[in-house]
Amino acid sequence: MQALTQTLTLVGLEAHLIRVEIESRRGIAIFDVVGLPEATVRESRVRVRAALGQLGIPLSSHCLTVNLAPADLRKVGAGFDVAIAIGVLAAIGHLRVDQDELSQTVFLGELSLTGAIRGIRGVLPLLAGAKARGVRRAIVPRANGAEAAAVAAGGTMEVFVADALEGVIEHLDRKQTLDLATMPIEGPRPTEDGIDLADVRGQPTARRALEIAAAGGHDLLMIGPPGAGKTMLARRLPTLLPPLRDEEALEVTALHSIAGALPPHHGLLRRRPFRAPHHTVSDAGLLGGGDPPRPGELSLAHGGVLFLDELPEFRRCALEGLRQPLEDGFVTIARARSRATFPARPMLLGAMNPCPCGFAGSSRPCHCSPERVRTYRARVSGPIVDRIDMHVALPPVELDALTADRGVANESSAVVRERVARARDAQHDRRTRGRATAAINARLGPADVSGVARPDARGLSLLRDAMEKLGLSARAYEKVLRVARTIADLDGADGVETRHVAEAIQYRLLDRRLSEAA
Repeated sequence: MQALTQTLTLVGLEAHLIRVEIESRRGIAIFDVVGLPEATVRESRVRVRAALGQLGIPLSSHCLTVNLAPADLRKVGAGFDVAIAIGVLAAIGHLRVDQDELSQTVFLGELSLTGAIRGIRGVLPLLAGAKARGVRRAIVPRANGAEAAAVAAGGTMEVFVADALEGVIEHLDRKQTLDLATMPIEGPRPTEDGIDLADVRGQPTARRALEIAAAGGHDLLMIGPPGAGKTMLARRLPTLLPPLRDEEALEVTALHSIAGALPPHHGLLRRRPFRAPHHTVSDAGLLGGGDPPRPGELSLAHGGVLFLDELPEFRRCALEGLRQPLEDGFVTIARARSRATFPARPMLLGAMNPCPCGFAGSSRPCHCSPERVRTYRARVSGPIVDRIDMHVALPPVELDALTADRGVANESSAVVRERVARARDAQHDRRTRGRATAAINARLGPADVSGVARPDARGLSLLRDAMEKLGLSARAYEKVLRVARTIADLDGADGVETRHVAEAIQYRLLDRRLSEAA
């Protein structure tokens, strides 16, 4: 007797429908799984046999063959267990269910030896792919119900959640109905654990740069001595960012689901991610890798912030690997047996000292030779520096700023976030009205820059002078205009004026020194 069920597997972010074909014959107890399964998939026969045994359904007199089609696609993970178990039950005649109903349902989940259904990675992108292929029903682990509900929200797909295999069987036998996946009730906006921009004393230039970066999604490099507040400022950048829009939330949640970084029973991520890997991170850990490929810190920060503290201490090859993703907005990981592409559009926030000891340009004596300083700064290559939109130098914090009471100058994150939100709304409105192709200024294309970020005559003349004196590249020229457009948005101005260009140029004054060192 034969039976057919369906499940899904992922290659990168792309979901593939898998037909689980089961043939059962009377004979010696054999349980074969074919169709290019990896070890975790082959081991499903052990879990399925034990789970069915707990339900009093022995397989000792059945010769079972399970084929996972298409056979040329590698199958990885334990999410095939429930589909195989239901197919086995149908093939041995224990489960009487219409084959058309099975063909319109996908089963996802890992089985324990007791028959409990455990959560798996990647449920959100898996179901999104199934929905796009016209699948009408799905049964998933309860632990993945919240993220699954985000896919079912459109109403064209029913998603049920299950705690155990027995409940799935009774649902198919129409003895009871499983619960539908539901979105958790969203609470108020997180308080970021008490972190607030008002805690930062002094550093008005860096605070302003942080606001501009947040408003336009610009990359930012901070250079200053130890204790100047680089890390403190970086930790407060997420408090200035608006929550993820719906389409962004789906993409970010899918990436975290694939990586296993999504907490159980968690729905869509609304807070923008903040990732701060240690400088010892491997190339694969930063950019993504593995077999099958999984997203790295770069993709897990998509839509949020990737903070690289002590930037020169990162491996040179890892930093150089950021070049293409910073330009293209995605990273492609190619392996001998698989290839995957993940979105990668975070805000890159880098921090570094001005020299190995960290005290060059401060009141404390620096004992680094010019050659040591050049060698240290050259660890971050010129092309990487050129791709970072804004550069800001942080001087040591003065004692008066540390001892002063919190005043008007120390605006809270909530106040700054309102200005950032208004600026981002203006950018989103330009895209909606067809004036730009990107929702944030940092992603404006060359045609967009010419259309919405072209400065007035005086501003253009000022920028030409800066290009000649600072030796800015053509890429830096466009980045200055994008930053100027963001400053204009913060001012509520329709056009880019000379003062906006002048301020944007201030954030490229470190270009020459850093490029000469590199």
